[in-house]
Amino acid sequence: MDPGASSTSLVDPTGDSERNVSRICGVCGDRATGFHFNAMTCEGCKGFFRRSMKRKAMFTCPFSGDCHITKDNRRHCQACRLKRCVDIGMMKEFILTDEEVQRKREMILKRKEEEALRESLKPKLSEEQQKVIDILLEAHRKTYDPTYADFTKFRPPVRSHPSSRGATKSSSLLTQDLSSEDSSDLFGSEAFSTFPDSVEPPPFPSLGLPEEQDESSSMNLEFSQLSMLPHLADLVSYSIQKVIGFAKMIPGFRDLSAEDQIVLLKCSAIEVIMLRSNQSFTLEDMSWTCGSNDFKYRVSDVTQAGHSMDLLEPLVKFQVGLKKLNLHEEEHVLLMAICILSPDRPGVREPLRVEALQERLSEVLQSYIRARHPPPGSRLLYAKMIQKLADLRSLNEEHSRQYRCLSFQPEHSVQLTPLVLEVFGNEIS
Repeated sequence: MDPGASSTSLVDPTGDSERNVSRICGVCGDRATGFHFNAMTCEGCKGFFRRSMKRKAMFTCPFSGDCHITKDNRRHCQACRLKRCVDIGMMKEFILTDEEVQRKREMILKRKEEEALRESLKPKLSEEQQKVIDILLEAHRKTYDPTYADFTKFRPPVRSHPSSRGATKSSSLLTQDLSSEDSSDLFGSEAFSTFPDSVEPPPFPSLGLPEEQDESSSMNLEFSQLSMLPHLADLVSYSIQKVIGFAKMIPGFRDLSAEDQIVLLKCSAIEVIMLRSNQSFTLEDMSWTCGSNDFKYRVSDVTQAGHSMDLLEPLVKFQVGLKKLNLHEEEHVLLMAICILSPDRPGVREPLRVEALQERLSEVLQSYIRARHPPPGSRLLYAKMIQKLADLRSLNEEHSRQYRCLSFQPEHSVQLTPLVLEVFGNEIS
């Protein structure tokens, strides 16, 4: 469409209600393109009216003076066509002069140039940055099952009796997981065969000892108060496996030395688990809902696994704050990767290499927020996300302290899986 021709129409003074009428030309019935010279018309009748008014044309109907104008015959009788234009409300006062047309063309051109400039200055993700995000999204989706189907393989979330464990494997479980190329089979059903067999427990609320129980059974009192420990130990062990699988797909992670990979995973595992669990956290009842009610975890359930409110109160506060940030999935996976690649973890041998990887991910996250996260949610979002990593450090320290107390007691540590003992075990030394 010629911008000059279309720009000769002034803004019509009619209300919004009149604009909602069907877009049919009031002169010939063709498809209308908008209000022109105070009436809804097609481009053809708009141009005809403008030319006729500018030339001050005088037309005479060769017929009876009341021709029915249609799209097909509108060229046959200019007099009746012009009369129809006036009848539907078209006004010559709305026609722009040549000078006004030129000014409007210049305004349109200037506006387009300004829009193009704004678009060019708008933050964008580079092709490489988008590729990093796509890799992390795929890594997360491969290692996080929103149906939580595997939870049925854990020891059930009820009381279990301690039992003897099999022989400890000679090689490191974490090292085996890192060397595995197939991250989709990190925690197959066979791995659960090493867990203690569960037995049918007494009713969950019955935590006290029966009056007739002899003194030899008193050692089981404290264990009976940790009825959720076996189930949650399996859950944490499973989650560690998934964190390992996710980390192995972070761009650059596998290029680090095996020693640094292990250190980074051991130090960040519980933090990433806390981050991932935010997807199942619900603000309505402050619980983690993982499928059925059997796998709906409240604070009281976690206390039954040996953790106190010194950890759980700030953990719930953290989950609430993180949930209220309304992170995009892209931001969530980037935050997890940044958490894993922390160069200041104790024992990292090549912190500069780790820092370079983390800095790259931080730049991708900041670019994503600027380009894709609309305000007001994007305001200070990056700073708030980094603060969440600081909060996780405090939670990690408290978790380590409580884990140390728990693992020092043989009747409790026997319920932990080999992988949990290996990943968190260094905290005891």
